[in-house]
Amino acid sequence: MRICLLTEGSYPYVVGGVSSWVQMLMVGLPQYEFFIYSIGAEAKDRGKYKYKLPENCVGVQEEFLDDILGLKSKGMRENILKPFEKEALYDLVSGDKPLPFDALVEIFHLGRKRRGPLDIFMSSDFFDIIQRVYEERYRYLPFTDFFWTLRSMLLPLFYLLQQELPEADIYHSVATGYCGVIGGMAATVYKKPFMITEHGIYSREREAEIIKSDWAKGEFKSVWIRYFYNLARLAYDTADHVYTLFGHNAEIERDLGCAPEKIGVVPNGVKMERFQNIPELKPAEGRPFTIGAVVRVVPIKDIVTMIRAFFLVKQQIPDAQLFIMGQYEEDPDYYEFCKQTVDMLKVQDVTFTGSVNVAEYLERMDLLLLTSISEGQPLAVLEGQAARRPFVTTDVGCCRELIYGEEGDELGTAGAVVAPMDFVKMAEEIVRLAGDYNLRRQMGNIGYERVKRYYTYELFMDSYRQIYEEESKVVRT
Repeated sequence: MRICLLTEGSYPYVVGGVSSWVQMLMVGLPQYEFFIYSIGAEAKDRGKYKYKLPENCVGVQEEFLDDILGLKSKGMRENILKPFEKEALYDLVSGDKPLPFDALVEIFHLGRKRRGPLDIFMSSDFFDIIQRVYEERYRYLPFTDFFWTLRSMLLPLFYLLQQELPEADIYHSVATGYCGVIGGMAATVYKKPFMITEHGIYSREREAEIIKSDWAKGEFKSVWIRYFYNLARLAYDTADHVYTLFGHNAEIERDLGCAPEKIGVVPNGVKMERFQNIPELKPAEGRPFTIGAVVRVVPIKDIVTMIRAFFLVKQQIPDAQLFIMGQYEEDPDYYEFCKQTVDMLKVQDVTFTGSVNVAEYLERMDLLLLTSISEGQPLAVLEGQAARRPFVTTDVGCCRELIYGEEGDELGTAGAVVAPMDFVKMAEEIVRLAGDYNLRRQMGNIGYERVKRYYTYELFMDSYRQIYEEESKVVRT
């Protein structure tokens, strides 16, 4: 059986939770063939993999969004869309009602030899669609700006929908964005099952990024946000099953329009033996109090909040150290901003390690942090708990459940949870835990027991082995 895993902005170019999940899934299920369909931002990353592909990964199809810049327009074209195609594209742009994927197959897959993505966009037919949507909903915006905004939004989708689609027995997307729509297209073309595993809520993450962005201005932020919610709903509608990592995400998916009967929960899992040689927490006597964070240095992880919190911690624990363990090459501008924040605050003992063997560093840590503004079920927290280290996290994704336990889990508290971006409260919790070794040790052991019971690699693999066997029986007509 061949499974096509569809990724976006992650595997195999970016080290992180989703990418680690993909690698772990393929390595743990050697009885299946995997094929990677990867959507990246820049073609300069072509072939530059951060992971060694396992033997059962039989190929990678790389698609890069900046290839759109090389497209050539033939100028305005007349009457290239059939009436039903125009109506389908109107539904796609407006997002007011479910869109049959058969229409997208007709427009973009079957029709790609006679017209490219720019041909569709630069046609009088599609101009009429844009004008119709504008007059119905966005007349308060300048039309020229609206047109170019839609061009920026839709050309990547149109381009991807016209690329070759790999053949597989199951299509499995790791998000509901572009890769979710492409997975739905491939499943429709080849009449094969399609499933999604949503780690974070893709549309919510894009919304958070857009709100904070400089490139989307004023009221156009809402246009972009609506677009990504429409993509998510399109992916949900065409998927046979949608899996998520914890119950709260399942509730959000239902609220966003995913049919409840499609949704299942499969937690992440970690290899406990990887951390078995790390001893219980020891007192921080005669040495600096050491704080760590296993995290990519990117805006969604909010490293700036971590630095601000550590600045306050240093006022009360002068010998404290902070190790930020993770790659910083992904967003050089943000990395520079983080270093500038360290310099501006004149805070000492902050170390950006880059990518490291996490298991070798965790033994040195007295406390671990996670300051993200959005998460799914972070592997960094599970791995830290497997190493018997307590956490202070933000209240995002599954962190509350990992720290305090879900209903029926009476193990106790494995750390502290604070609101996103609240660096003052985070600093208070760090100082509180730093002052009580017995409490930290107890919390670390509780986290270890929670992972051992509910979040092991073996449970994770058994779940997906069964899911793939069940998905293979789904019949599409």
